[in-house]
Amino acid sequence: MYVRGVGPHIAELLEAKNIKTAEDLLYHLPFRYEDRQNPRSIDELKPGETASIIAEVRGAILMRTKRMPLFELTVGQGRLALKCIWFHATWLEGKFHAGQTVAVYGKVEPSRSTSNLKMIQPQWELLPDAGDDAETRLLEVGRITPVYESLGGSRLASRWQRKVIFHLLESMRGSVPECLPRAMLARLDMPNRETALVEVHFPPEGTSLAQLQSSSTPAHRRLIFEELFFLELGLELKRRRMRERAGVSFATTDKVREAIREVLPFHPTAAQKRTLGEIVADMRQSSPMRRLLQGDVGSGKTIVAFQAMLVAMENGYQAALMAPTEILATQHFLAARKLLERSSRRYRIVLLTGSLDEDRKRANRGLINRGEAQLVIGTHALIEEKVEFDKLGLVVVDEQHRFGVLQRFKLMKKPNQPEPDVLVMTATPIPRTLALSVYGDLDVSVLDELPPGRTPIITRRVSGERSSEVWDFVRKQVAKGRQAYIVYPVIEGTRDDQPELDFSHDPAEAAVEAPAAPKKATARKGKTPELFPRAVQEANPSAKSGLKSAVEMHEKLRTGPLSGLRLGLLHGRLDADEKEVIMRRFQRGEIDVLVATTVIEVGVDVPNATVMVVEHAERFGLAQLHQLRGRVGRGAAKSYCILITGDHVTPLAEERLNAMVRTQDGFELAELDLAMRGPGEFFGTRQAGLPDFRVANLLRDRQLLELAKQEAERFANAEKGRESEGTEAERARVWARLKEAWQRRYGLVEAG
Repeated sequence: MYVRGVGPHIAELLEAKNIKTAEDLLYHLPFRYEDRQNPRSIDELKPGETASIIAEVRGAILMRTKRMPLFELTVGQGRLALKCIWFHATWLEGKFHAGQTVAVYGKVEPSRSTSNLKMIQPQWELLPDAGDDAETRLLEVGRITPVYESLGGSRLASRWQRKVIFHLLESMRGSVPECLPRAMLARLDMPNRETALVEVHFPPEGTSLAQLQSSSTPAHRRLIFEELFFLELGLELKRRRMRERAGVSFATTDKVREAIREVLPFHPTAAQKRTLGEIVADMRQSSPMRRLLQGDVGSGKTIVAFQAMLVAMENGYQAALMAPTEILATQHFLAARKLLERSSRRYRIVLLTGSLDEDRKRANRGLINRGEAQLVIGTHALIEEKVEFDKLGLVVVDEQHRFGVLQRFKLMKKPNQPEPDVLVMTATPIPRTLALSVYGDLDVSVLDELPPGRTPIITRRVSGERSSEVWDFVRKQVAKGRQAYIVYPVIEGTRDDQPELDFSHDPAEAAVEAPAAPKKATARKGKTPELFPRAVQEANPSAKSGLKSAVEMHEKLRTGPLSGLRLGLLHGRLDADEKEVIMRRFQRGEIDVLVATTVIEVGVDVPNATVMVVEHAERFGLAQLHQLRGRVGRGAAKSYCILITGDHVTPLAEERLNAMVRTQDGFELAELDLAMRGPGEFFGTRQAGLPDFRVANLLRDRQLLELAKQEAERFANAEKGRESEGTEAERARVWARLKEAWQRRYGLVEAG
């Protein structure tokens, strides 16, 4: 439809922001609101609070200091003044003129030079003056005003969006199509769609500013619920369609049970028995299994998955294990080979990854196609068109959140074959709300118990300047007959082409900081005694040093602080045979200290290793640090995780490190990780199977997500039983909306 103010050029700019329709524009909601009905007075402001004020421009100046250019704006109300300061903001020169009216929003801070207050890097917007038209003044002042994220520089900033959205809503008055049944809205006490859109963009007088800022007004709740409802309805439809498909019905005979008992390296925990029972119960069904197996580091997920694969193989079917990286695939291949050596049966295991030479890949594909390979382990190479399984019965997907929803199903869709069972494994504990949205089409099994013999791990953080004390501690542990890991973020020199790199992706890590002196990190005072007696002191943040690499530090440690000890080096550029030799030597105790990258994040089980040292710990994500820590504490001896920090630790990194010291609970760390990074980054990439929500936020809207799931199940049940959940026309609109919006954007619902 035609939108006033949007010509071909503007449409191109909007499309670059993924706004392609009038509906997309209406669902681009304000990210905050300013109360311009009763603006705050400068004399009401208090240091430390975040506030919005409307004031007159008194003066502006660009100051060029030795460190950086500073732009200073002075605004006032009567005799009161407030200074606003921006760093590196040469682009602001000439933007302000005395007498203009401006709205500024930011954190209020005391000014050292005067008795006045100041704001650093506030957001700002020039307001209309008497020369502007009445409509502009109506939308800008004397009301609660929506503030939008820019859609393309100053041209498509908040003022432009307010005008365009206002006219769009006016042109659609009384004709915004409803997509939810009226009976449902009445039962949930939610406004209709048109009312919600109008009130979320232009809140009526008397709307609570606190509710607006927290997106909890009835209008916000309606739009958030709508988005989550269609997500959950799509997942519910996918679950139901999956149950209607023909799968493999596996038998669990005495022969199968004996095959499982032969390979078990230890007596399983109660949690492992329970989860295996849930998995096998699914595998007995004639419909395909879709199950998520999640558990903390060291809970024994892999052994449960291998037992499930044995069930498939003993029934004459092939099993496939798909990992997100070649490193993880190789680790699983080595672990499977070692485990199945215990069996009296002869299973053929093949590895299929992108880096194998063409002759070996061709040979392995032939073994898979002829059914001569019972267990196939690989990466994305498993879902290439050239790979044809003879009789695939079970697919195990490791660390599913790095793949995406659609990739998970490619592996299954082989012609003229029943749907294989699918078991998804993750070592990242997933909060229930995320499981409902990303894994909503899967049943969930949780390994909530560690195998016997796992000991608590003492975790400490120290600054790099105290590394000599760490190396002394490592030597003492080795003298007691123990072993240690030392982990570095990169293989050597450059950061390019290094698969181990999976840093925290903190936006703050790369942010330009204010010139104020950075705070020095302090050690957290805990109840347990310090591993090292002296207080932790951070190095000078202004000192610039590069990342230490595994190759470089292996040589330095071998000839320096750890000379005389037997050191090994392990990283992702070694081929599978080299990795296996080094890992087996470490497991046999022939290597005292293993210098490595995060290649050892999973797959290495050495009960005698009691020390995990992570250098540049501030550069790793919380989940990754927790995974690395899980490599120790696997035996009866007391174990330690030592986090060595570099020169500069950001506030977010401080929070991560403090959390690691405070707790070993993977679910608690997952909740914090989710809160710090947001759902997209929590799952590895912003599009790894996670819907790109327009109005919902999975952290903030957990209760609405639960409600949406309940209502989606209720609607689907009513539809199946032909019960009354709205009129026939309303139900048709729901299904049309589901197909149009969610199939197009996420592929969650199939056509037809």
